[in-house]
This record gives sequence, structure tokens and C-alpha cells, in this order.
Amino acid sequence: MPMPRWWGHINKRVFNPRAIAGGKWPVLIHVGRVSGATYRTPLDAHPVEGGYLFILVYGSGSDWVRNVLAADGARLRVEGRDVELAAPRLVGKDEAWQALPDGVTRPPKLLRITEFLRMDLAAG
Repeated sequence: MPMPRWWGHINKRVFNPRAIAGGKWPVLIHVGRVSGATYRTPLDAHPVEGGYLFILVYGSGSDWVRNVLAADGARLRVEGRDVELAAPRLVGKDEAWQALPDGVTRPPKLLRITEFLRMDLAAG
């Protein structure tokens, strides 16, 4: 796991609400797989051909990742508009690096991030 889970809990309680309120970050809107509640998670969302790529800083075991995979999609609020996303799938580093545009900064090797989530723009 690249980042410790305790840091994720701090982000969820302290920094995420501020990031959502600030309106500068893309926000993933997803449904809890157990609770059915709607959650909002600010994330780095990188546009790639046909969809978006998310760098899984806390790994694929994160609640938001598991929720999106269980629901088979989510909605992304980016630059003031909502985008429906479908077909979530975990991808490896090689596929992620190929999909990302050249100008996107890769996470530091120190973090040892090897998992990414890719979703397609929903047809419609």
C-alpha cells in the first residue's frame, strides 16, 4: 500500500471537505456499496482518451474504489459539469503511463504506486 491508511482517514475527515467546498478539485460522486449513501470524494482525475484515469494513492482497497467497482460506475464533477463514467477497471502502471498525456506529472517512485482506476465516458 503506497500511502498509510491513517493518512487517508485524516484526508477524509479534514482535507476532503475543504477541497470539495473550495470547488477547485474534481469530485467523484459515488454510491456506498453497503449503505447506499451518496459520497463525494475529491480526486485527481486525469482525462485520457475516452474517459478518465485515477491514480490510486491509497491502493485499490480504498472505500471509494470498492464502491465504484461495485456500482459499475460513478459521476465526476469536473470544471462545473457532471460527467457520467462507466466500466471501471483496475489497470497497471504500464497501461496507465501509456494513457496519460505527456504533461501529467507521474507520482514519485518513492510512493510505489502500481494500481490505477480507469473509467470510460458513459454512452448517452
